[in-house]
Amino acid sequence: MNRHGLFKSNLKLPRLCTERLVCRLLEPHEATLMCSFRKENKTHLEKWEPLRKTAFFTESFWQAQLRVQLRDFREGVSTNFSILDRDELSIVGVCNYTNIVRGTFQSCQLGYAIAKRYEGQGLMEEALRQTNDFVFSELGLHRIMAAYLPHNHRSGSLLSKLGFKKEGFAEKYLKINGVWEDHVLTSKIKDR
Repeated sequence: MNRHGLFKSNLKLPRLCTERLVCRLLEPHEATLMCSFRKENKTHLEKWEPLRKTAFFTESFWQAQLRVQLRDFREGVSTNFSILDRDELSIVGVCNYTNIVRGTFQSCQLGYAIAKRYEGQGLMEEALRQTNDFVFSELGLHRIMAAYLPHNHRSGSLLSKLGFKKEGFAEKYLKINGVWEDHVLTSKIKDR
């Protein structure tokens, strides 16, 4: 049972395969993979993410972080997928389903990032179709919420293709790269 006492998880660690990808949680001994992804994409991702401290780009940080992610999955509060190539030798991107709330809400927040070299190939769409299905069918959630910066047209287009509907606009919603930024709010509701 999780720390909130609302969800009993007896799920095995997910391993979701698509035509070109494997989506799964990394184990702490695989921290080098995440560390490489983060270092290689530091400049590319900084305009879309919070400010990162130097430790964020170290293997020791990711060993600890991956342990926390496994614990949080078992407790039912988040599911942090690494999106790997089919050989599982490099990380294409990440998609994180966080702030899982049970009870009458049955919802979570989705965040994602893709490596610069894999942009524009449809890989994030491929991964999110698979992981969204997992969140609805295996985790039993009703709603996935995602927010994007108004000028991030690629993200807005991706969410629209995946069936996310615009629900609103939040002023100074998230602190991105050191600045409070406005965001478009979207959600996808589980089909029957």
